[in-house]
Amino acid sequence: MPQAEILICDDEPGVRESLKLILDREYALTCVTNGEEALAYLAGHSPAMAILDVKMPKMGGLEALREITRRHPALKVLVISGYESADIAAQAIGLGAAEYLTKPFDRQTVLATVRTLVGRS
Repeated sequence: MPQAEILICDDEPGVRESLKLILDREYALTCVTNGEEALAYLAGHSPAMAILDVKMPKMGGLEALREITRRHPALKVLVISGYESADIAAQAIGLGAAEYLTKPFDRQTVLATVRTLVGRS
């Protein structure tokens, strides 16, 4: 059975590498560095879910989330942020994010969250 694909969108190489280490045994991963790249990728691909950072250059995660929700309403999105903010979390959920996690995240929480989201139809 082919692995489900996950789009990782984060401008920090260390975060992308951490997510790869956590997820690459179970999922096919594609990485981009900003919201514009994520939207361009999604125009031609249908991953099982996306992971979006909030703060990125060119187009941040919340702006990208707004567009993703509009263009790809069935796509599950996990929003991650280095800022523990109830306002940002509420805004992300309001814009259509399925879940919100803060950095630094632990391996088990990320894996359990992704497994749950990929399992949702």
